[in-house]
Amino acid sequence: MEGDTFSGLGNGSTQIDGKVLQTFQKSFVQVQNILDQNRLLINEINHNHESKIPDNLSRNVGLIRELNNNIRRVVDLYADLSSSFTKSMDTSSEGGDSSGALKSDGKAGHKRIRPA
Repeated sequence: MEGDTFSGLGNGSTQIDGKVLQTFQKSFVQVQNILDQNRLLINEINHNHESKIPDNLSRNVGLIRELNNNIRRVVDLYADLSSSFTKSMDTSSEGGDSSGALKSDGKAGHKRIRPA
């Protein structure tokens, strides 16, 4: 199921090309890896803090810096994702596709199909 994260995005009324989808997936994997690393860092920071050993407490300074840098990287990745998503939606709506693709204002355009 993990690989199916975006399976519904390319079907039906929302059209996103494969390259954009790959970019999103790659970014989300990067974010998840950083968050996993942050979990380990936080566990180590907590362990060092609880030990109250001076060397461990000193080590926490560097670990907290690394954690802060990782958080900045996640924020940057999400900002890039947001920008990429907006651009992809603008591109799909500029193509004159009114088959239900999301417009840049976030609203769906609907094309009514009349029976013959």
